[in-house]
Amino acid sequence: QVQLVESGGGLVQAGGSLRLSCAVSGTSFTLNAMGWYRQAPGKQRELVARITSGFSTNYADSVKGRFTISRDNAKSSVYLQMNSLKTEDTAVYYCAADIFAGPTTQRYWGQGTQVTVSS
Repeated sequence: QVQLVESGGGLVQAGGSLRLSCAVSGTSFTLNAMGWYRQAPGKQRELVARITSGFSTNYADSVKGRFTISRDNAKSSVYLQMNSLKTEDTAVYYCAADIFAGPTTQRYWGQGTQVTVSS
């Protein structure tokens, strides 16, 4: 059974930094694209950043130049470095991974980690 476990959320002042981590556990799976999404209170979940198995990346316009997504395939992990945080970045952040574990590719989600940015 595949599981995604996130860590690294917390409370930070505006202008500060946080690094989120997400590790995938399980057996006999292939990782494809991975990404981070977020959901603020009263809003829909939105894509923050995505990275393919070939390390191509894309970002939401609101985080470009401030956030960096990376992955370590040897550790089956994806990371989100968040710099110059703003109060509007406050949300629950979810890790997502497109995983082939037979017979099809499915999207798996982490449990979410709270990021709160204070003014």
